[in-house]
Amino acid sequence: MKNFSFANRIQNINKMKTHEFDLVVIGGGINGAGVARDASDRGMKVALIEARDFASGTSSKSSKLIHGGIRYLENLEFKLVFEALNERTRLFEMAPHLVHPLRFMIPLYEESRVGMMKMGMGMWLYDALSLFQAPEMHERLNAKESLSRMPAIRSVNLLGSYIYSDAYMDDDRLVHETLRSANENGAVCANYVKAIGAEFDSAGKITAVSCEDQISKDKFLIKARHVISSVGPWTDQLGQTLLKDWKKILRPTKGIHLTLPKHRLPLSSAVVMAAEKSDRIVFGIPRHEMIIIGTTDTDFKESPETVTTTPEDVKYLLSVTDQYFPGAGITAHDVIASYAGVRPLVKDDSQSEGKTSREHTIINDPRGITFVAGGKYTTYRLMCEQTVTQALHFFSMEDRIKFGVSHTAKPLNPYTSVEAFHQAQNLSEVWARESGRSVAELQLLTERYGLEAAEILEKNPQEFTYWQLEAAQAIDMTMCLHLRDFYARRVPLFLADRNHGVRFMDEVGQIFQEKLSWSDARLKDEKHLLTEYMAHEVEWKKHF
Repeated sequence: MKNFSFANRIQNINKMKTHEFDLVVIGGGINGAGVARDASDRGMKVALIEARDFASGTSSKSSKLIHGGIRYLENLEFKLVFEALNERTRLFEMAPHLVHPLRFMIPLYEESRVGMMKMGMGMWLYDALSLFQAPEMHERLNAKESLSRMPAIRSVNLLGSYIYSDAYMDDDRLVHETLRSANENGAVCANYVKAIGAEFDSAGKITAVSCEDQISKDKFLIKARHVISSVGPWTDQLGQTLLKDWKKILRPTKGIHLTLPKHRLPLSSAVVMAAEKSDRIVFGIPRHEMIIIGTTDTDFKESPETVTTTPEDVKYLLSVTDQYFPGAGITAHDVIASYAGVRPLVKDDSQSEGKTSREHTIINDPRGITFVAGGKYTTYRLMCEQTVTQALHFFSMEDRIKFGVSHTAKPLNPYTSVEAFHQAQNLSEVWARESGRSVAELQLLTERYGLEAAEILEKNPQEFTYWQLEAAQAIDMTMCLHLRDFYARRVPLFLADRNHGVRFMDEVGQIFQEKLSWSDARLKDEKHLLTEYMAHEVEWKKHF
């Protein structure tokens, strides 16, 4: 695939200054990336800008699940669940290296809000809405069978449990792969470019987006026939920046997650918790490198970039975990890291945060701007297809026909189609012998990159450590510009490593310095910014 690096960023900004585009997409999270991929795949000329790093907002702060949303059945949101479950099936085919099947347990107790019979009906409906294409159908277990399957779960008042299928994913990397696919189609993308205004013609139609390069501080215009806003929780802020009469549409809510070492909470599957006294759901999610506990769901009225984990958030999640796993004795000192994000929920008449719908909203402003907000990560591909189709209403009939067909259900990356991914896994031991690297390293590399692992090995020096290979790949192929962005959104070091990967900082920094031509002073500054970021994210630990 084509490079997608700092050098490409400079080239792309120059193109933005001199070319006219069919679409300017504002926002480089999963929806912006999906819109850019969809539109460029249809043959449209697309520019995408992101004010910070790609996926730096909500798109890297999710529960990292691809799921239909079992609890949305209670809200009677059958259409949303149906769409999500069918998109889940597509994502298994589109990105098998990023989306993995996972079994979930819902333990039910005498005090549970939902009984075994009602939950059983929900399980059958869940399987039916997936058109019975789940990796495995649901199971019903009695109390003894539940404890045999998950010995650490609380036994007192346990009635039994249900086991069902959904999936976990790498949310930030899904954004990067989607952007790489858009880049392959010819979309012109750049991070750290902020939209600061717009220009309109005499009829009131938008003609250009005014931007500022956050690195050089250079201001420029991107000429466009149409603009799509996909900035998630910043939708109301951007709406007010572009349109003087914008009326707020969001009810943002905050969600935080904690990460634990896998040995501290031995889970045989994911666990659905907190079904007793509220409409919140808390998951315990085992991943290949850690356990994730989350999430909270509380109204958040401040600017999204200020969101942070508080001691109260941590206490809430630990109390829920203790209710379900009292013997584990999990405390704040077991927590490796935390992350906090803001959900861009669209306002409705719901009385609570948890009841607010996860349906997305598409708004076509007659001045030539389409806004998309809300929605579930799982349905991003469908949401983006619908957004581009809506935007085409502003184009001529000839253009609507020319750009009318979307083909985004195909694999994001030819190196990681289902066939290529399995082939790479079978070759990992061969590549280990040929490269002189350990089998464990090659298995991890092929698990993350499929057949691209061979290309990564071939184009980088043999003496590179594993994390240096990852750094080189991030810089060359995901437009990674800062050490902080690498640790936070390219690899799981900050979230999964007990010391947040600090011991690898020098070797990783060396690659950034060489590839991005940093001075020693710049490298020192980057390391300082990284350590500041780490300290800020876990500042709540001072209170325990």
